[in-house]
Order: sequence, then C-alpha cells, then structure tokens
Amino acid sequence: MDVVLLLIMAAPGLCAVSSHAERQFHFIYDPKNMTEAQSYCREKYTDLVTVHNMEDVNTLNNMVDLSRMKDPLTWIGLYNDRDSWRWSLSDRSFYRPGETEFRLWTLGQPNNYKKQQHCTFINPSGRWWDVSCEGSRLSICLDVRGLNVTFVLINIPMTWTEAQSYCRANYTDLASVRNMAESQKIQDLVPYRTTVWIGLSRDFWKWSDGSNSTFSFWEAGEPNNNYGNNEACVVAYFNSSGQWGDVPCGRKYPFICYSPLPKQELKLFKLKVKTSSSVDLDDPAVLENMLLTIKQKLKGLDENIQVNWKKQPDGKVFYKEKKTKEEEKTKEEL
Repeated sequence: MDVVLLLIMAAPGLCAVSSHAERQFHFIYDPKNMTEAQSYCREKYTDLVTVHNMEDVNTLNNMVDLSRMKDPLTWIGLYNDRDSWRWSLSDRSFYRPGETEFRLWTLGQPNNYKKQQHCTFINPSGRWWDVSCEGSRLSICLDVRGLNVTFVLINIPMTWTEAQSYCRANYTDLASVRNMAESQKIQDLVPYRTTVWIGLSRDFWKWSDGSNSTFSFWEAGEPNNNYGNNEACVVAYFNSSGQWGDVPCGRKYPFICYSPLPKQELKLFKLKVKTSSSVDLDDPAVLENMLLTIKQKLKGLDENIQVNWKKQPDGKVFYKEKKTKEEEKTKEEL
C-alpha cells in the first residue's frame, strides 16, 4: 500500500505568537534607548511591538523573563509625536506651498501640559495656544465657495470636536490659518477677552509601525509627563501586569520587537507499506501508532517539524498499489 505523508517545517526561534495578523513577539533584554531600540527592531525584525488588545498583553506577560531585567520595564512602539500638528481641512488644493506649516504660537507654546493638550485656540491678540480639546469655547468656521474664503464666528460654546462637526455640517470646516492676512481677519472677529477654536490639532500617541490601533492599557495616573515635555515614549511595566507609562525617550530599557510568522515549508513524502491483510490501515489507532513511530525517528532533527497524514479525496489515507503486468505474470508462474 502507498500513503502520502505531510511534513511541515517552520523556522526555529524563541518567540511568542500573537493572533493579530499572525505576528510573533521577540523580547530583547539588551537595554537601549527608544531610538536605538526602534532601529534594532527594524533591522532585525519588523518594528517595535504594537499592542492591539488584551490577548497581546497576556501573551507578553507570559513571555517576559523578569530575571533578565534590572528594572521590570520594556519599550513598546508607542510614542508621543509632538510635531504632528494637522489642519482639520486636509484638502491639499486649499494650501499653497508652506501654508500648512504657518504658525503663530505664543512664547512657550505648544507645551503639551500633562500630555493632554492636542487642540488649538486663538486669543484676542491673535496668538495660538495648545490646550485640551475638552474645554468649551467659541469657534471660527471656514466657509469656502470657489475662490472666496470667509471666516465665521460661532457664538456657541463647544468642545473642539463638537466645533469641528458643527463647522463641517454648516460651512466647510474649522478654520485653517494660512498666513498673516487670514490671522488678522480672525483676530478681528474674536470678542474681547475671549478665545476661539481653530482647526489645528495633533495626532498625539502614535505607533512606531504606523498602526492605527486605538487600544490602550495605561497604568493609573498615566500618562503624566512628570518630566515636563520630555516623557514622549512608552514602556510596559511588567511588575504591573504590563500596564503602560510615559518616560523620557533617552532612558535605556529592554524592548519588544515583532515580526511576521515564518512561512511554513510543506514537503510530501510517499511511503510504501507492506502489511498482512488482517491489518486495517484506515483504523485511526493504527494510523496514530504509525505516525508516533515516524515522529520518534525524526526526534532530535528539528523541534519545529510537524508530521501528519495527508488524506485522499475519499477521506482515506492508504490506497492499494496496483500491480504491474510483470508482477501478475510472476505470480501466475509461481
């Protein structure tokens, strides 16, 4: 009888597997700063790890070897992009070269106090401040009709997000300020001792690999930016179930990389088996015992080898080999 054996081989390596997009994690215990860790991961693997869910957190908690760490902290791929300011109106045709970068910050701004200031208002003197997006204040909408650009004061206190939705529903968008002339037009609209929202905000926490994962697992009180505006990178505290905290990027810690799962190599081997007619080779117990014997023979060659039977279209593993005419003739002569 003939049978086809399916041999599966995967590349070896010490890693833990994540179900998200078939990734594997790699703990690197040689301490590096955030920039060095990022470069290492990109050179050796894919990037610093992105944590997508609690399953990833649990996998990392089960994988970490605290005995190899001076402090129970490791870099993950999350960081605070302090320079990611963007206008709410993203249409590039609205801006001439350099106009998306126009800024009129007050001295000392933006400072991202407590890592919570991601939106922008204009004060009566025309200067800009970064503040939390949650406060309520008046806003300036932008109304674009062909080449005609108009600014509209909205006398309804709203959060930045509410103001953005209102402007988009009733005009074009929250105001973009492209130059000094437009800044003056807005300043002329701002009531005395009042501040107003404009459309500048920033994408704050970002993942090193550009992932759009919104999952977070901050430790209580984090992020706190205890060192002024310097805590722009994130570690996982493995003495606290892998919860996160913000720390200065220049500190040196172990780190976690990720990479895709290695491709499996499939090989098919055809076996020829001689047996007495009383043995049922389709009996699951017989198949299991034969497979166990084969695995024992392969033991020690590669721990990543998996062996399985390949079933035929009819569900059977073995099939009888048809005898050749020469074999039939020999049998008749005997």
